[in-house]
Amino acid sequence: MAVPLRRRLPMLPLVLLAAGGLRAAEGSSSAMEELATEKEAEESHRQDSVSLLTFILLLTLTILTIWLFKHRRVRFLHETGLAMIYGLIVGVILRYGTPSTSGHDKPFSCSQEDRPFTTLLVNVSGKFFEYTLKGEISPGKIHNVEQNDMLRKVTFDPEVFFNILLPPIIFHAGYSLKKRHFFRNLGSILAYAFLGTAVSCFIIGNLMYGVVKLMKLVGQLSDKFYYTDCLLFGAIISATDPVTVLAIFNELHADVDLYALLFGESVLNDAVAIVLSSSIVAYQPTGENTHAFDAAAFFKSVGVFLGIFSGSFMMGAVTGVVTALVTKFTKLHCFPLLETALFFLMSWSTFLLAEACGFTGVVAVLFCGITQAHYTYNNLSAESRSRTKQLFEVLHFLAENFIFSYMGLALFTFQKHIFSPVFIIGAFVAIFLGRAAHIYPLSFLLNLGRRHKISWNFQHMMMFSGLRGAMAFALAIRDTATYSHQMMFSTTLLIVFFTVWIVGGGTTPMLSWLNIRVGVDPDQDPPPTNDSFQVLQGEGPDSERRNRTKQESAWLFRLWYSFDHNYLKPILTHSGPPLTTTLPSWCGLVARCLTSPQVYDNQEQLREEDSDFILNDGDLTVTYGDTTITANGSSGPHTATTSLDDRRTKSSSEEALERDVGAADREITNRGTRLVFPLEDSA
Repeated sequence: MAVPLRRRLPMLPLVLLAAGGLRAAEGSSSAMEELATEKEAEESHRQDSVSLLTFILLLTLTILTIWLFKHRRVRFLHETGLAMIYGLIVGVILRYGTPSTSGHDKPFSCSQEDRPFTTLLVNVSGKFFEYTLKGEISPGKIHNVEQNDMLRKVTFDPEVFFNILLPPIIFHAGYSLKKRHFFRNLGSILAYAFLGTAVSCFIIGNLMYGVVKLMKLVGQLSDKFYYTDCLLFGAIISATDPVTVLAIFNELHADVDLYALLFGESVLNDAVAIVLSSSIVAYQPTGENTHAFDAAAFFKSVGVFLGIFSGSFMMGAVTGVVTALVTKFTKLHCFPLLETALFFLMSWSTFLLAEACGFTGVVAVLFCGITQAHYTYNNLSAESRSRTKQLFEVLHFLAENFIFSYMGLALFTFQKHIFSPVFIIGAFVAIFLGRAAHIYPLSFLLNLGRRHKISWNFQHMMMFSGLRGAMAFALAIRDTATYSHQMMFSTTLLIVFFTVWIVGGGTTPMLSWLNIRVGVDPDQDPPPTNDSFQVLQGEGPDSERRNRTKQESAWLFRLWYSFDHNYLKPILTHSGPPLTTTLPSWCGLVARCLTSPQVYDNQEQLREEDSDFILNDGDLTVTYGDTTITANGSSGPHTATTSLDDRRTKSSSEEALERDVGAADREITNRGTRLVFPLEDSA
């Protein structure tokens, strides 16, 4: 029935008024939602600032306490142990002293999907919200999800450790390497780092598999724990980090050979451990049982290990070579700020480039640091040398202490801890046995070919110094998705606590108990001897030490050193002999293009504390009292003739090698200045 027009017209204002009211209500609701969203964003920003401020205050407090300990000469606790203690205190406060701030988590079912999505768009009342995947939660813990936003904020993504904190630590280890003592013990260091780490990994893995079987028998294993998981734990926990011991060694100036063995092993050991863990993860047998032994999968994992390590090594070395060439053939040294910035970016990008290409950034950045110290450092201006040394030293210090502070914090803020007393005790026993099988048998075999034996007190100290630290923690926290990995992470955390506090604190008494020399200056000349001319003629103690060093240096290293001195150093740096004298005559054009003009001008060899120094035979001069003797056998006007013809048969690279890795240090200069031996006149 139609409504008359005069009856519909009075109703029109009412309809318009109702529609306007609805629009006003919707606008008010939308404004309230936007205001609430802004408040949540502001609160999230404030919590981010507080979480970062917490770690900065932890580091500040650690630095002040370190100063106090150094001022009072306290050595029973290292700075990393202090950082862990402060992290524990803050973790307790955050866990039990801050209230829950959110309680809106509600599970939704997606039974139609058979896999999780990395990003999820959720339609809530017509508005779409984006959610990202954080990980799997077991059904028994569905109602125990962390409701404290502050604790969520201080829990970092594991990739932060690998991409931001680890690179400066590893690079500094390679960049600050004392090459003379390192290469003097190179064979032993490689044996401990490669063979020893593999032996330790498999011994710990097999022992822990027995522990897991025992846990299953006594009913303390609530989920799956495979043999490959045990091997992975062996690889993770085999990564030693004796930062506490090495810091005390450095402070007390302990025996340089012992320091070189421990430092060299720990540097390469981290690289081997991370590649081992990647190889174990890559172990995938064919068939239904993916955790059974498969010979084909085993050899594939070995190939993965060799491929990843060699590829990472090449990538790090190539990046260092490219940086050396750029700094040599440009005028960047005229702008030290730009030079330092380029050096920093090229070094850090090595880690990310290796990870992006599927290799291991730890290995790449380690060998990049060694290459940069050996080549690029010689091309830098004096200001950039100082800047790069100090920059990476500060970054290394802050990153390392940040990681140890986070370890203390993670004991209370990490939500997936699984502590098993049987597994923890078994892990400590397995680590002790694995370290013993790593050190003592290898030392026995190495002593068969060494003139300077690794003494029993050195072996005991190396056994004692097998601390675990930042690398083991970073490897363990990288994957905590499964029951077995969560138990491995919790156990690794406790092992790091124990070794840093107990073993690190006992370093000084152990040095005294084992009668290991302290107060040794690695750059100090040996005590002077009265057999001065015997030394010059190669018949005295200095010559014996040089011969010992030559015999201990591997023939492969000597071959490499000759090639490096004659070809690579002149190509990549401003030092070394001109390529026109080392390359064949038909390469004259290339040699003139690649040889630095500085070599032709004054042939001055760049020298610094940590890098090797190279002299040519024609530039070598020995001054003894009023006697001046050159390498070609001629003497000064105030002397009788004293010949060094027996030394002329040695090539310049061999002379340089003896001075670089030999124990007989000298005051060396070049081109018209004097080479002075610390000799006393017997008269």
